[in-house]
Amino acid sequence: MLDLGKYAGAVMSSWGVTILLLVLLGVITWRQSVNARARLKAAEDRRKARNG
Repeated sequence: MLDLGKYAGAVMSSWGVTILLLVLLGVITWRQSVNARARLKAAEDRRKARNG
């Protein structure tokens, strides 16, 4: 492990916050993707039903 001295707490907490934010961004992006895919499928189904 690196010897960070008196800055160890700040560096480790910064890494923790960064990793947490990246995971949160990934989850939000994934949820938006699922939602957009469902809306697109619904729109395509409506168009197919209208065109017979």
